[in-house]
Amino acid sequence: MRRPRLPLGSPFATLLLACSFALAGYAGVRLLEGDPVGVLLWFVGAALVHDLVLLPLYTAADQALVRALGRVREVPPSGRTTRLRGHGPGARGGRELTGYVRVPAALSGLLLLVWFPLISGRVEDRYRAVTGLSPDGFAARWLLISAALFGGSALLLLLRLRRLRRLRRATKQRPPAVH
Repeated sequence: MRRPRLPLGSPFATLLLACSFALAGYAGVRLLEGDPVGVLLWFVGAALVHDLVLLPLYTAADQALVRALGRVREVPPSGRTTRLRGHGPGARGGRELTGYVRVPAALSGLLLLVWFPLISGRVEDRYRAVTGLSPDGFAARWLLISAALFGGSALLLLLRLRRLRRLRRATKQRPPAVH
C-alpha cells in the first residue's frame, strides 16, 4: 500500500519555503521587538490586506493591461490596420507585451514596499538618530528609479518591435519557395 504523498513539492522547495517563513518571522520579531501580539497582528494584517485588498486590485489592473495591450495596433506598410498579434482582447499580443509593464511595475512596487517608511517620511527622526544620515530624497530617488525602469522597458519594447518589423519586411521581400 502506498503512503499518501503530501502536496508540498520537492524537498528543496519545502526547505526553501520553511526558510523563508523563518526569515520573515525573525525579521518581524526583530522589527517589533518586545511586542509578540503586535508581531502576530502585523503578520495576520499583512496577509489579510494582501489577500482581500491588494490581490484583487493588481489582478484587475493586470487584466485591464492585457485587454488594452491586446487592442494595440500597428500600421503595416500596406496601410491597412491590423492587430499586432491575436484576434481579440486578451489575445496573444496582449500577453506578450505585458512583461514590458509588469516587470518594472513589480520592481517599483517592491522598492516602494521596502522603502515605504522612508519614502513616506514616517521614520525620519528614528532614521536620523540611528544612521546619522538625512532621510531626505528617498521619494525623489524612488520616482527616478521607477522612471528609469519604465523607460528602459519602453526602450526594450521599441527595439523588439523594430526588430520584428525588419523581420517581417525581410520575409515579405523573399521570393516564394518553388514547389
